[in-house]
Amino acid sequence: MIFNLSDQADKGFTNASSYDMHRPSYPLEIVDALLAQLQVKGVESARIVDLGAGTGKFTELLAARDEKYEVVAVEPHQEMRKALSAKLLSTVDVVAGDATNMPAESQSVDAVVAAQAFHWYERFATDEALKEIYRVLIPGGNFGMIWNVEDYNAPKSWEPTTKWEATLKEIMWSYDDQHPRFRHESWRKVFDKQLSSTPFTIQAAVPLFSLPLGEASVEFTHWVHPDAIWERFRSLSQIAVLEKEELAVRILYSSKKQSTNSPVSL
Repeated sequence: MIFNLSDQADKGFTNASSYDMHRPSYPLEIVDALLAQLQVKGVESARIVDLGAGTGKFTELLAARDEKYEVVAVEPHQEMRKALSAKLLSTVDVVAGDATNMPAESQSVDAVVAAQAFHWYERFATDEALKEIYRVLIPGGNFGMIWNVEDYNAPKSWEPTTKWEATLKEIMWSYDDQHPRFRHESWRKVFDKQLSSTPFTIQAAVPLFSLPLGEASVEFTHWVHPDAIWERFRSLSQIAVLEKEELAVRILYSSKKQSTNSPVSL
């Protein structure tokens, strides 16, 4: 089966090895809390779908757990799947698929997790995706989402920690490629739509997934070598797809705009 990825996802994640090298993992504290909320913490051999697993940044943490989870890592991007498969993680089955096409039997998994993925509209934050996730979950199963959110790639209302991250955040928000990311928070709408109805459309009185969404967060610092900062930035799909000339113009323009208001030391 061929999966229709957006150009940003298809081209932006082609360099899967660089993505895997420069993207941070997840704090064990918040992973532990998420698995507890999904009711699989301490459950030996629980079956979990890692949806949009990418190169396996979250998959690795599941595979290392004492519970010895049976993990189905579902990923539509071929290069990402190759990078994940190469890790040879025990108890992990790496398969092609996306949020609307999961190779799993109905009511066969205890939990579904989307790590750094559910904001992608094309195959994730849709009505069809919620129905597919609901299909594979056992009765009473749970769906969780987790993101690493750097200060410069966060919603506008979030205050950056440092001046250089504030400058970088302005650059990120100045470039709108019409593809919602976590920072736009548009992914929330698909859950709210579960309760919508009109005189002409009647939906089930009970939504597929409970509302309001339970939420938790933890702040942490990820240290990188100065030489790696640019590579980390380029692992973002909206930056990775830009040509060199366009990227230079974007950054030069945004930096000059910032300097007309107040000087910022980078």
